[in-house]
Amino acid sequence: GFADAGALPALPELPVAPVRAFSIDDHTTTEIDDAFSVRELANGHLEIGIHIAAPALAIARDSALDRIARGRLSTVYMPGRKITMLPDAAIDAFTLAAGGARPALSLYVETTHAGVPVRHETRVDKVPVAANLRLDEPGEAFANDLPSPGDPPWTGELRALWKLASNLAQSRGKPDITRIDYSFYVDWDDATAHPEPGRISIVPRPRGSPIDKLVAELMIFANNTWGRYLADHGAAGLYRTQSMGKVKMSTRPGEHQGLGLSHYLWASSPLRRYSDLVNQRQVLALAAGERPPYGDNDAELFAVVADFEATYAQYAEFQDRMEHYWCLRWLVQEGVQETGATVIRDNLVRFDRLPLIVRLADLPESAPGASVRVAIGRIDLLAATLECRVAGAGAAAATPQPA
Repeated sequence: GFADAGALPALPELPVAPVRAFSIDDHTTTEIDDAFSVRELANGHLEIGIHIAAPALAIARDSALDRIARGRLSTVYMPGRKITMLPDAAIDAFTLAAGGARPALSLYVETTHAGVPVRHETRVDKVPVAANLRLDEPGEAFANDLPSPGDPPWTGELRALWKLASNLAQSRGKPDITRIDYSFYVDWDDATAHPEPGRISIVPRPRGSPIDKLVAELMIFANNTWGRYLADHGAAGLYRTQSMGKVKMSTRPGEHQGLGLSHYLWASSPLRRYSDLVNQRQVLALAAGERPPYGDNDAELFAVVADFEATYAQYAEFQDRMEHYWCLRWLVQEGVQETGATVIRDNLVRFDRLPLIVRLADLPESAPGASVRVAIGRIDLLAATLECRVAGAGAAAATPQPA
């Protein structure tokens, strides 16, 4: 539950952008932080809009809502449920849901039809959101240059975004990510179809797919652009830096080696992360020609860095533990007796179908990447432990085999 934060303050008058925006999210997403738009310009170029929900327009520093967000610091995720950083009323007021013009901090990028960026500009406006697409809706037709009558809606706009994203990725010079992530869906309510409560579905999601790359590159570009924007104006921000493989937060910009960037902060998820809300306040102030609410040596800014890093790490650990539990629930639910796995190193293996890593005490010496078969033994859901053993070497089944 949330403490009473009172009514949201009135927002300033904002111009309505001449665009039709759309978002791309998982179907369970309610905090829709980002959306995109594409429109033709008179000079023959395209204007691509990267629109970020703007709760900082109403949530001032040290206000009642700010104290709530400051206490929670992030939305907490777990399979089937989440604990939001902000109350529903604040989320509903700013989420980029289809059907209306929503307040946004927008980065407009002028590009050629080949997706080469020419210039960019930050504006604060109201963005008409026409659609909330789900990750599995667009397909991959936008990743080629051959339009077809059978292309899904929004393919033309996605094709323009894809060209820009591809150019941005090439300019960073970093290899594509090709790992597999997993989405967890818990069905708590369908007692008619599933008599047992809490039926779990675990769906693989390849990272590095065209739609994933498109969204990731445009978010990286926005976070890089606004990080440089703050630095160029001498304004403080909460930057993400990476050196020698270690990621940390800082109030000053520094190299992010993993992304190949000199300036990088989080400003693209202000409904879900407090660091993004703080950074958005700074960007909004500069865009309005005002003094940013946080100064260069602000003690509160240093406190946010320390508290956010510690809390965010705890939330991530909690999510990992919950996902481990639901992996065990899935094995029980499906009656799995044997599955394939891949050796990581020594006696550590990763299941092929689940984000589950276990140690096999009886694993013979094997090279990393080798396939093994794993026999599932006793599962203790209360202790969240799994007993298993090697069932054989060689080519493993890609999908766990039920009883």
